[in-house]
Amino acid sequence: MSQIWDIVSNVRDEVAPRSAGDDQVEARLAGRLARLREERGWSLDELAQRTGVSRSTLSRLERTEISPTAALLNRLCAAYGRTMSQLLAEVEEEPPQLVRAGQQMVWRDENSGFTRRSVSPPHPGLRGELVEGLLRPGADISYEVPPVPGLEQHIWVLEGVLEVTAGGGVHEIRAGDCLRFRLWDRSRFRCPGPDPVRYALMIVLP
Repeated sequence: MSQIWDIVSNVRDEVAPRSAGDDQVEARLAGRLARLREERGWSLDELAQRTGVSRSTLSRLERTEISPTAALLNRLCAAYGRTMSQLLAEVEEEPPQLVRAGQQMVWRDENSGFTRRSVSPPHPGLRGELVEGLLRPGADISYEVPPVPGLEQHIWVLEGVLEVTAGGGVHEIRAGDCLRFRLWDRSRFRCPGPDPVRYALMIVLP
């Protein structure tokens, strides 16, 4: 529990400390994104057309001049046909079968106030993964398209209140509540406050 509350404290302070490990993850992520584009034979201009993200932003991202936001990564995941967890797992050096608490990958989007812990990362041959999400009060993240159409999601709120827009409906989920759906269109995650919200997200590939 101490690790969880450390993260919640960071969210409340609105500034999460960065480490050399964070920079290494971002560098590996930028390299992986560049390789994915090259493997498909896409130019930066073509990727910009496919994602709606400017060429200059994509170029700066691949050169690690900027940090990606959750919304930006979602657009890239949709273009490459991957979930965010799959993409992040691909930049790990050797994802272990048993993931200790201290070894779970944590990714932060400082701009939108989102902290994402990959509790049970994706694995070849397995369709499910488990993610812990933390949103600070007022955080509001929108995803234009699902990374994989028909993706199954189960959201279990552990602390706080989460507002989720999906499937044409708006759902307020409180501690202990669980929302499940298959994602075909845009979605939105918002923390109405006054406290941060912590939730478990189970993702199942179709």
